[in-house]
Amino acid sequence: MQPTRVLFLCTGNSARSILAEMLLRELGGSDFEVLSAGTEPKGVNPLSLKVLEQAGLPFNDLTSNGLDEFTGQRFDYLITVCDRAAEQCPVFPGNPERILWSLPDPAAVEGDDVVKIAAFKETLRDMRRHIETFVIVARRSAAGSGV
Repeated sequence: MQPTRVLFLCTGNSARSILAEMLLRELGGSDFEVLSAGTEPKGVNPLSLKVLEQAGLPFNDLTSNGLDEFTGQRFDYLITVCDRAAEQCPVFPGNPERILWSLPDPAAVEGDDVVKIAAFKETLRDMRRHIETFVIVARRSAAGSGV
């Protein structure tokens, strides 16, 4: 079976989509090919790296990508993690299933480092819940379609 291809999309590709990408890579394993992109990529937020490290998730090949890098590619799922990116998302070949997980941007939280790290950790926890459910559903769907 071919892995299920998933593209996570956000505006900056610095926090939410990055966390989602790394969580799905870890929780989904070889059943998934996972990428992320931003409509206006800003680079990986250092606090994203910090919470990934604290959670024991690998992040060595992590980059912030522009959406245009994936134009014309086929995906099984396109998951946007913010409303703004959902509004700006282009059409992809193969009509991937589109999912919106509208989560607050931890990079927008103001305050000291303790407050900011707490926001990133909360986003990681919320994202984990979404992804744990997604993995179950996507695996069932792939098994049912014979992909």
